[in-house]
Amino acid sequence: MGRKGMRPTIASLITTLLVVVVSLILPSLTTANYEHSSPPPLPKKRLPPLSPYKYKSPPPPPPAYSPPHPYKYKSPPPPPPPPHVNKYKSPPPPPPVYKSPPPYHPMRNLTIHKSPPLPPVHKPPSLPPVHKPPPLPPVHKPPPLPPVHKPPQLPPVHKLPPVHKPPLLLPFHKPPPPTPKKPYIYKSPPPPYHY
Repeated sequence: MGRKGMRPTIASLITTLLVVVVSLILPSLTTANYEHSSPPPLPKKRLPPLSPYKYKSPPPPPPAYSPPHPYKYKSPPPPPPPPHVNKYKSPPPPPPVYKSPPPYHPMRNLTIHKSPPLPPVHKPPSLPPVHKPPPLPPVHKPPPLPPVHKPPQLPPVHKLPPVHKPPLLLPFHKPPPPTPKKPYIYKSPPPPYHY
């Protein structure tokens, strides 16, 4: 158990020593001894003075709950103005002029005698009818043309008599098929008869 506990400590010591050695060697390698002196540093350009920094506070966080917008009653829009109407008015009529009544006449209500109607005006006699010329004689029409002579009809073409067809042949009578022959079987002669 003791050896296992010491191993990580030794490894950590070795790594620290290596880091120290490398850090000591690197500066000596990176520094160089130049014979010539380094060039003078460039003159610093004067930059315009920076504006003072103004701290801006961040915007406030949005409210967690926004109440609904209160409803505002809007009156309806006014009606459109009427179209331009000519406002010219004719002058008023003049006041009626007072007329005095006509003077009273005693003969006003009496019937007035009417003269008899005039005799009818004598009309001149009507003129005799205008003599109309006699109607023109009818225009002489030429006689109708004689009918066009049609050529005589050709005699009917003589048709040839129908070709005589031979009578239909009767179907060929096939002979009956030959009867199959039985194979010949050899029979031995009978044995001789002994008396």
